[in-house]
Amino acid sequence: MTANVTSFTSPLATIKYGTASFSPQLEYVLETISNTSAWAILASILAILVAYDQFSYIWSKGSIEGPAWKAPFIGPFLQSVNPKFEEYYAKWISAPLSCVSVFHKFVVIASTRDMARKVFNSPQFVQPCVVDIAHKLLGADNWVFLDGKAHVEFRKGLNGLFTRRALEIYLPGQEAVYNRFFKEFVETTKEASGKPVPFMPHFRQVITAVSCRTFVGHYMSDATVRKVADDYYLITAALELVNFPIIIPFTKTYYGKKAADMVLTEFSKCAAKSKVRMNADGEVTCIMDAWIKQMVDSKRWREAESKGETEGLVKPNPLLRDFTDYEIAQTVFTFLFASQDATSSASTWLFQTMAQRPDVLDRVREENLKVRNGDIHAPLNLDQLESLTYTRAVVRELLRYRPPVIMTPYVAKKAFPISETYTAPKGSMVIATTYLALRDPDVYENPDSFDPERYYTGDAEVKGAKNYLVFGTGPHYCLGQHYAQLNLALFIGMASLLVDWTHHATPLSEEIKVFATIFPKDDCPLTFEDRKW
Repeated sequence: MTANVTSFTSPLATIKYGTASFSPQLEYVLETISNTSAWAILASILAILVAYDQFSYIWSKGSIEGPAWKAPFIGPFLQSVNPKFEEYYAKWISAPLSCVSVFHKFVVIASTRDMARKVFNSPQFVQPCVVDIAHKLLGADNWVFLDGKAHVEFRKGLNGLFTRRALEIYLPGQEAVYNRFFKEFVETTKEASGKPVPFMPHFRQVITAVSCRTFVGHYMSDATVRKVADDYYLITAALELVNFPIIIPFTKTYYGKKAADMVLTEFSKCAAKSKVRMNADGEVTCIMDAWIKQMVDSKRWREAESKGETEGLVKPNPLLRDFTDYEIAQTVFTFLFASQDATSSASTWLFQTMAQRPDVLDRVREENLKVRNGDIHAPLNLDQLESLTYTRAVVRELLRYRPPVIMTPYVAKKAFPISETYTAPKGSMVIATTYLALRDPDVYENPDSFDPERYYTGDAEVKGAKNYLVFGTGPHYCLGQHYAQLNLALFIGMASLLVDWTHHATPLSEEIKVFATIFPKDDCPLTFEDRKW
């Protein structure tokens, strides 16, 4: 048995006793290495890696603003885990272009209006990347990650879901959800014995519920909607700007992935039910119905065309293929992903801001009562909702004053000459920031003040056309921007008639915390009661 044992001795340890002949200088190097301890070698390797990490950062940084050096490997990781708005703001005002480097990500921050617009309008150089974990939550093959022609073609099939005709169909479901939650708001205050309750989580729940009813109608039970609303918080928590590239069990990303899988499963069930109704020519009541109806009509056209029987039929434009239940679920999930946090943020600030400005709220109430001819419970059609010019100006100004989405991350597909003096490296994250554009004093007089008049009687709409980047611009602008603003107008308009609320200010009420989007640091303490007319 011992004859079969193979022994191994390091060639570096015995090289000078072998037959090979080396120069004295090389022999000295080899002998030095052979006599060096493993710890010393590891230390040398680490020093080389640190030096390379530092050099790579300095090389990528070039001439733009940013730290002179980075903490080895991790960079400002801890700040990224616990983001502070004040630190973001300091970075934005430091220069039009600045940078940080966290782990493997070199990040270029475009802070001004023109720099941000350059990013939004350069699809040949950049594409949306959200954050690393988003590919795992939404699926790497999700349409939002498509680029170029593939993205444009997919998007064409979704445009019909947000037409005026479609938006009118969704209104009754939204009103029903708001009516139910206004009663819950009052009950929540009673259960707290009239003491203020932080309402940010409650606004997140109502927005999830109204989104689910708009997107998947009544294919989902109230109990499931509530579970989605409760668990969606885990998805948001997982979407930190910087994450480990792998999902580690029992971390934020782990729980976020489980919640996302649950939502996709439930949406897939809804898609299967919707297909049955739409194939039976059922009434369209939600976004999922409208999209599947397009698929059904497209399939019928192709069948008729193959038989030469298209006379009297209207050809769907565009013609859609049949999507699987899971593909439909993925797409509808992106609508929830895009709307949930942003609209929750806007709703929270909207109710706080209105409570602080009773004169503005009175005008909203008066306008909403008038359009309903004095009946506070009267439903609205789309024409009536769009006629609420002051209410919509309030929403428009709120989105400027407290923009929910303060930055949008892209990835550079190739070297991106973002300015005359700087080129973002291929593979770097390029973040378009919207906040400074919306606070530009050359465009908005007293930009730090909330003033709906700038959109009601003023010229902000025209003067600030290039600055209003709340919904982005370019090929990836928000499909649902009209829907989102009308939805918020409906929400605050109904609330003004049905409930009274009081904001209980704290020292943190006007301070901003970043949780994917932005919220008051005290989570908006409110009390609600039924309005007495």
